[in-house]
Amino acid sequence: MERKPYRLGIISALQEEQAGLITQMRDATVFTRGKRDYVHGNLWGIDCICVLSRLGKVASAATAAMLIERFDVSHLLFTGVAGSADSEVRVGDIVIASELVQHDMDTRPLFPRFEIPLTGLSRFPSDAESNRYLLEAATNFLDQDLLTEISEESRADFNLTQPRIHQGLIASGDEFIASALRLQELKMDFPDLLAVEMEGAAVAQVCHEFGIPFSVIRTISDNANEDSAVDFLSFIRHVASVYAFHTIRRLCALLP
Repeated sequence: MERKPYRLGIISALQEEQAGLITQMRDATVFTRGKRDYVHGNLWGIDCICVLSRLGKVASAATAAMLIERFDVSHLLFTGVAGSADSEVRVGDIVIASELVQHDMDTRPLFPRFEIPLTGLSRFPSDAESNRYLLEAATNFLDQDLLTEISEESRADFNLTQPRIHQGLIASGDEFIASALRLQELKMDFPDLLAVEMEGAAVAQVCHEFGIPFSVIRTISDNANEDSAVDFLSFIRHVASVYAFHTIRRLCALLP
C-alpha cells in the first residue's frame, strides 16, 4: 500500500496556544469551514494545516474530522495546556499522552463506565512513532531553548526551575477541573492519571475511527485545584505558547 505524503494537522484550543506558528508559515492559504480558519502552508519544511478548535470535546472532534476528511491530513497533533493530576507533574512540565480517556463518558448499564459505545475501548493509545519524534523535540526545547526563550521574570513567576517531560494517561471531559476534591475523584478512577484537559480524548476517538496517527502534547499550566484560574492566560501567553512554538519548530526538523 502506497504511503500518502506527510501532511500534519495541528490543533490548539485557544489562539494564544498557537501564537507565532501562522506568521512562520510559508505560502499560507486560509480556508474557512465550520466557522474555523484552517491555515494551510509550509511550516519549517513540513506541509501543515493549523487550526483553532475552541474548547471542549465536540468542538475538537468536529475540527479533527474536518482536518481528516476535507484537508486529508496524514497525521494529527494537538498542542495546548492541561492541569496536573499527579504530585510529580508540576507547572511548566510537559505531558505527552500515551493514552487518552474521556472521564465524563458513562453509559451504564448499556456499556461499562468510560467505554466509548460500540468501540470496546475506554483508553485510546496515541501513535508511538509520532510520540518518539515529539519526545525528542520537547527534550531539545527544554535542554536548548528554555533559558533563552522564556524570560527570567516568567521563569520566576511560575517557578520554572527544572521542567520535566512525562508520558502517560491524559483524561478529557467537558469540565474545567478546578477542585482538589474533583481531582481526587478522578485519581480514584484512574490512579495512573497524569493530566486533565478538555479536548484530547475526543480527538483520539476521531483519529481511531479514521485510522489516523495522532499525538497530544500538553504543557502543565495549573494544579487542577481552586487556584487553577489564577494567571491562567498569562501562563499561556508567556510560557505555554513559547513551549508549543519551539517544540513544533524542532518537531518539524525531525519529521520525514
